[in-house]
Amino acid sequence: MENRSTRTPRLLDDALRIWQAGLAAVRSDQLVRQNLRVNGHWLLFGSDDGPLHELDLRSIDRIAVVGAGKAGAGMAAAVEDVLGPPLMNAKQLVGWINVPADCVTTLQRIHLHAARPAGCNEPTAEGVAGAAAILKITASLGPRDLCLALISGGGSALLPSPAAGISLADKFAITQFLSAAGANISQLNTVRKQLSRIKGGGLARACAAGKLVALIISDVIGDPLDVIASGPTVPDRSSPQQAIDVLEQFGAHEAGIAPRIFDFLSRKARVTSQASLEAFDPARVINLVIGNNALAVDSAGIEAERLGYSHAMSAATQLEGDSEPIGRHLAQMAVTMRDSPGTDCLISGGESVVRLADTAIRGLGGRNQQLVLAAMLELRQHNADDIVVLSAGTDGEDGPTDAAGAWCDATVLCAASQQALDAADYLRRNDAYHFFQRTGSLIKTGPTHTNVCDLRVVVVGKRQTPASR
Repeated sequence: MENRSTRTPRLLDDALRIWQAGLAAVRSDQLVRQNLRVNGHWLLFGSDDGPLHELDLRSIDRIAVVGAGKAGAGMAAAVEDVLGPPLMNAKQLVGWINVPADCVTTLQRIHLHAARPAGCNEPTAEGVAGAAAILKITASLGPRDLCLALISGGGSALLPSPAAGISLADKFAITQFLSAAGANISQLNTVRKQLSRIKGGGLARACAAGKLVALIISDVIGDPLDVIASGPTVPDRSSPQQAIDVLEQFGAHEAGIAPRIFDFLSRKARVTSQASLEAFDPARVINLVIGNNALAVDSAGIEAERLGYSHAMSAATQLEGDSEPIGRHLAQMAVTMRDSPGTDCLISGGESVVRLADTAIRGLGGRNQQLVLAAMLELRQHNADDIVVLSAGTDGEDGPTDAAGAWCDATVLCAASQQALDAADYLRRNDAYHFFQRTGSLIKTGPTHTNVCDLRVVVVGKRQTPASR
């Protein structure tokens, strides 16, 4: 029988390789190159596996590239690479993308704007200034111009443009409140869209170009276009009343959210106002999802199979709940897999939520770290030998931390025991980062320039029964 002391390092190495394979498949520059090509005087959008759109470059005078998101830098660099200097010069290409500060680099013609600090997924004054610059560019275009929008996860916070009468402080307070209360991304964006000039189709309505093509990397389960980055290039399916309902569901009145927010939404709900249907004419506006969580899960599964695992895969098709029950479930699945014939690797994708502890006791962490810590507590009840549970965000940011996520196995349990760490207390205080920092099991990638939710990997080593020795 294989020595268990050499088994766990191999399992951890395999789990990390499987996770990295999923991440590699959704690299933003690679996704753009797969979905944007120049063929003679034709500009082609889409992949060989999906709808293909063609645009005659001879009918285009100018090209503008705008957008926002954690994948923006990689996407923009790939756009410049695909088009090349001669075409960019001929079409007078200009561009502005709002990205996190640690993603800023110098490109040839597209400006990458630091719209928020690294690890701080909240709207800022810098983001407002960047959004204003984007709206100015799109408004300057004409009927023979092309606007290429690069949209990815994190775009909601990176592209703030408060509606008249709403301040950035108002939006910041609402974002903080709903996130702390456990609102999911759909609920959060329902409110943000109703308080914005650019979200909920606002970018498309402000764009005067004859053609608007959005390349979208989805960080929302199910790829709802009106939710990703709060849908700046698609019609808004939410309503002011739905935004009010979300705020009331989480007790915003009692929490002290400014009454003017409710007054604004109530006035907006009473006004019958339809956005111009021409703004979303399919002949003018094309939205293409070029990468998502399912692609990352599938690619991770291919690597697991290559490594010899009998794997199972699951990409969430709807919004998930709290991190802790998901973590406990994964731990229970791991024990079952280890102690039973059949599957020895489970790959799943999704995006959970964390209910934050009171600020007086709250530590540091994110949903992936919280999930893994909950899984570790469950494994402690069953024996964690020959089990690795890993969960990390594909964007490299898990909550307001410099870690993408974490992993746990028997060695982590041993390290926690030797240091007398109270895992349950760290979990209660949302302080998983400092727990896994002390056990040496944080996953740190730095900016990945992509964002397709979270990827989780569970691998097990089968226990040998006397009959199978």
